[in-house]
Amino acid sequence: MRRFYLLFLSLLCAAFSLADPEYEEHLSLEPLPQGSLLASFSFKSNASLQSFEQQHFRHIPRSLGQILQHSKTKELHLRFSSGRWDAESWGARPWDGAKEGGTGVEVWAWIEADTDEQAFHHWITLNHALSGLFCASLNFIDSTRTTRPTKTYEPVGDHSNATVPHLHLLHGTLPREVVCTENLTPFLKLLPCKGKAGISTLLDGHKLFDASWQSMSIDVRPVCPETSSGCIVEVEQTVDMVLDIERSKRPHDNPIPRPAPTDQLKCDTSKPYSSPDACFPMDMSSTQPWSLSDVFGRPIKGSCLATDIHGGRSESVCIRVPYEHQIFTSQGSVERKDPSRSHRCYILPESGFFEMALPQQESHAVLPRPSPLLYASRSFTGHGQERGGVQTLLTNPSPNAGVSFTYFETLPWFMKPYLHTLKAQIPTSPSHSQEEIIQSIYYRPALDRQRGTQLELQITVPPASTVRLTYDFEKAILRYTEYPPDANRGFDVAPAVIRLHPGPLDASPKAVYLRTTSLLLSLPTPDFSMPYNVIILTSTVIALAFGSIYNLLVRRFVGADEVEGFSLAKLKGRIKGRLEVLRDRFSNREKKNQ
Repeated sequence: MRRFYLLFLSLLCAAFSLADPEYEEHLSLEPLPQGSLLASFSFKSNASLQSFEQQHFRHIPRSLGQILQHSKTKELHLRFSSGRWDAESWGARPWDGAKEGGTGVEVWAWIEADTDEQAFHHWITLNHALSGLFCASLNFIDSTRTTRPTKTYEPVGDHSNATVPHLHLLHGTLPREVVCTENLTPFLKLLPCKGKAGISTLLDGHKLFDASWQSMSIDVRPVCPETSSGCIVEVEQTVDMVLDIERSKRPHDNPIPRPAPTDQLKCDTSKPYSSPDACFPMDMSSTQPWSLSDVFGRPIKGSCLATDIHGGRSESVCIRVPYEHQIFTSQGSVERKDPSRSHRCYILPESGFFEMALPQQESHAVLPRPSPLLYASRSFTGHGQERGGVQTLLTNPSPNAGVSFTYFETLPWFMKPYLHTLKAQIPTSPSHSQEEIIQSIYYRPALDRQRGTQLELQITVPPASTVRLTYDFEKAILRYTEYPPDANRGFDVAPAVIRLHPGPLDASPKAVYLRTTSLLLSLPTPDFSMPYNVIILTSTVIALAFGSIYNLLVRRFVGADEVEGFSLAKLKGRIKGRLEVLRDRFSNREKKNQ
């Protein structure tokens, strides 16, 4: 009996040691050109699907789990982004753009419902709940800001065959939303250590929102591993940012941003136009010294539940630098070098602080970054307050292979495009027809004050070519109550979403996403001071007219002889006495002057 008990206990311990950890976190650092640093934070929590449905929450936050269950949401993707990713200087996007969102707030979810009306009702419930949880304006996502993409997004979770026919995809954007510390604080509260330990201690609002580009994402999906008999619910939170190293180090000795003196500028004198009056800044990304305390303002405080599949401590911090570069770390950390000689990973100590410092490097070697598969830029054309146009430039840098992708735009209802003006052409090769570039079109027109315009295109760009996509639109006139407080600033138009399809020779079937920048649309704006002037003038006239009429209706006019105790002689005597007093005063003043 004792042997059987020991055997059962050993098998149970082995099962637990081989199980996937319920929580893991990872930080990846990579220097970029022009003295920038890419920092990618990843936090992943999971629980069994059975415990999730029974509301037995351990590492998955209860507040988020109950919202998903109440709104019948089977898969959720939420993005908070600001800034612009410079693809020409920084290369391909982190996570292949899968963790990136458009400027502002972007959310899409797969909701289980029998009809579209039920799905939309659950969608509104989900947005209102997420609005309160993340202190964002998600409650403003109504029918005019909601679309149903058909080809751009696909579920990334493992859904059962019985559930798939009842899943409805809904997508919403708020390009005007300003991402700030009020969104970061509830984001950190969802983590098991609440930002008090582990790599999350580096996330400070002053540093994050001072970055050149930043994106926060939350992904919830069901996963059914092939090696396991049961399914799990996975919650992955990521934070990606591009920091300027010199700007991040500035507050220590110069809290007020000031231009550097001329003698401290580091100029590239190899440029032909270099002169004492013209300075081209040198790329100091590979030689500029920095540390975690310099860039993030603090070191990492301990570790947070970071274990691997064998129960040991996992690698929490990795940096991508050449093998020749020197790196100094705190005592107690363990370093592991990748066989490819491009990555170094560190195991954090269980307690204490972890510091990483890169001194001035003698080697100028730089690891190459992968190039983007497609460059995209979008802008407005035309002039005037009545009509306009949109132009999108799609460039394929590959000299050998073409690229196919889905182009998705969601436009506000007051921006009405003319579909017959849609043109796609290659300026350098007019021989390509529009049918060769655009394979299919899905267009859902807008309804005034009910829904926006949805446009999805299947596009193929030949090798080493640039496709110019243009169309015209008409601007609608709004009611004066529909303008925001800063009406003269304009209206934000959501970025376009591009999903690149994997080619036949690609080893990974994953899709690559990228987004254009948002646009600022100027609409005919009335003079809001005129209603104010009309209101004031009207109120004054009404007050005068009402006061006069009210006096005539309410007051009672009687003769002087009808008033009791009134004597006309006494009144005349008082007036005569007053006049004599005034006369005496004036006469006394004249005598004094003489």
